[in-house]
Amino acid sequence: MFKALLLDLDDTLLENPMDTFIPAYFQALTTHVKHLIPSDRLISALMEGIQAMEANDGNGLSNEDAFSAVFFRELGHEPEAIKPVFAQFYAEEFSKLQPLTRPIPAARKLVAWALGQDMQVIIATNALFPRSAVEQRLAWADLAVDEFTYALVTAYENMHALKPHPAYYREILTKMKREARECLMVGDDWERDIMPAASLGISVFWTGEGEVCPGDDEVSLWGQGSLSVLCSLLNDETGR
Repeated sequence: MFKALLLDLDDTLLENPMDTFIPAYFQALTTHVKHLIPSDRLISALMEGIQAMEANDGNGLSNEDAFSAVFFRELGHEPEAIKPVFAQFYAEEFSKLQPLTRPIPAARKLVAWALGQDMQVIIATNALFPRSAVEQRLAWADLAVDEFTYALVTAYENMHALKPHPAYYREILTKMKREARECLMVGDDWERDIMPAASLGISVFWTGEGEVCPGDDEVSLWGQGSLSVLCSLLNDETGR
């Protein structure tokens, strides 16, 4: 029986197609700060900041600090002067993106079941966003942090690597004080969720329902299908 359940968020617990969401997010953010920062400069600074986080290998700065060191330099603003503007965006504007998403009903059942089995439940979303943005997306998924006691919610403040770097998953194991064999990673993205977790010996469940595996001989799936299928498999595992 697994001791920890690692759950990707976007398109695993919450329907949130990134090819729609990210452009809308960038548009909302650039509109919010256009009185201070030209759109092209903001997007360029965001890309540079993301590259800085992608270079993280788990041994240095937090993702937030790596991002901030580059982002604010590229903007040409002191962090103290501009951070409140971005905080306001996440407090007042980010929620307007919710209509682009849709909850997956089986997600709530899965999380409630796992917690009822005394499993550690980790929201293993890529640590690109601040905690506020992650918590809001969890609420959109009907999995609000004030309803469920998560062992860890990854965000750019508390992580030191991004997916697909194995260091991202290694840091979760360290934080949770778990061996890889005690954990199951659940996700939709083969390259970001499945391959790097499996490379560390973590069991993996791919939510690519009806899809053909990319054919990586080094990855042996524990299971594949919908979250409802996962719930059934875990119930069977518990009953053995």
